[in-house]
Amino acid sequence: RPAAADETASPSLRLGSMKRLDLTEVDAVLIRTDPPFDSAYLHLTLLLDHLVDHTVVVNSPMGLRNANEKLYACRFPDVTPPTIVTSDAEQLIAFARVQGAAVLKPIEGHGGRGVMVVRPGDDNAPSIIDTLTERGRTPVIAQRFLENITAGDKRILLLAGEPLGAILRLPTEADFRANICVGGQTVATEINDADQRVIDAVAPALRADGLLFVGLDVIDGHLSEVNVTSPTGLRQLAQLMGTRPDL
Repeated sequence: RPAAADETASPSLRLGSMKRLDLTEVDAVLIRTDPPFDSAYLHLTLLLDHLVDHTVVVNSPMGLRNANEKLYACRFPDVTPPTIVTSDAEQLIAFARVQGAAVLKPIEGHGGRGVMVVRPGDDNAPSIIDTLTERGRTPVIAQRFLENITAGDKRILLLAGEPLGAILRLPTEADFRANICVGGQTVATEINDADQRVIDAVAPALRADGLLFVGLDVIDGHLSEVNVTSPTGLRQLAQLMGTRPDL
């Protein structure tokens, strides 16, 4: 369906009538479906595999299948905070105790949903873990809680491994999460040496996996997530830059 965007209108996206397309004759196909990665998403990527020799597909269907947004970051332990993946409550509580506090995340999810902090001695910790792990049946990701999250969470947008720019997402006083969809404020920011170290660590793997348009989440120089399915922040980056990033 032909699409026309106008941010001053409501709705901001207008869709025309449906028509048939030969996807081998278009310039590019952009896959833009929010996680979680489910069976419908899997089938979509398998179909789009047939385009690879004819049409640019962003991101690579195979790359999307292989790159879980939470687990992919574990490939780069030199630039990530201490991390474990488990459904065992005792291990999660012990990890939080050793690290001082831990952020627990569902492996599948987006927009900060289900992300919780477990602190040593918190009476709610067993209930939090019980809920997130579905009573020990579902593994979760636990990362050391980075206290400097109060200074913001950077979303660094990459195209073919090269930075388009970055925005800083600031959490509200009522929530440690800085996601835009839960009220995080976006401000302009620069890519510093610590950020560049993260980019340099992940860029070769992203290129090799065909992950062309990617959003890195970086907190205090530590990589927390690699967003490959529908990384947000491009509109905010363009607004803060006062121009559209050069694609």
